[in-house]
Amino acid sequence: MATQIKPTQREILFDAADLIVSKTDLKGRITYANRTFCNISGYGEADVIGQPHAMIRHPDMPRAVFKILWDAILAGREVFAYVKNMTKAGDHYWVFAHVTPSFDGARRVGGFHSNRRLPRRDAIASVEPLYRELVRIEASHRNGKEAVAASSAHLNSLIAGNGQDYDQFVFSL
Repeated sequence: MATQIKPTQREILFDAADLIVSKTDLKGRITYANRTFCNISGYGEADVIGQPHAMIRHPDMPRAVFKILWDAILAGREVFAYVKNMTKAGDHYWVFAHVTPSFDGARRVGGFHSNRRLPRRDAIASVEPLYRELVRIEASHRNGKEAVAASSAHLNSLIAGNGQDYDQFVFSL
């Protein structure tokens, strides 16, 4: 997508019964998006197929969360995360994402599958200040690699300080 979308700060809510589904290849390019994905994001299917899934990434999302996600799925593990996405119009919507690797016949990771549901509001209220802090940490570094390392270290320290791993942290919210 060539145009830069500016966040509006307007939140889109969707029904608790809605299930947003997408699949990507190994590089994170969308290979499938269900109707709900398209309706909520504001994009048509032709707009998203072949595009990086990051096209719906909201700038309020810390890169450290995506590092955790990518580390897990590339290692063949599922991961859950609270994610703030951005629509074609710049509005945002929160999801509780479950991302899993898809395996080929030889048990090699061949792509990824994500199901997203409406998150609990209390969980979002807990995660928003943390995400703001992680984004602030990332913004204080010029180098992207250093930014992710610093915010990841901060997040891991907070989680470990509670005697949890990432999965336990997410499900404790």
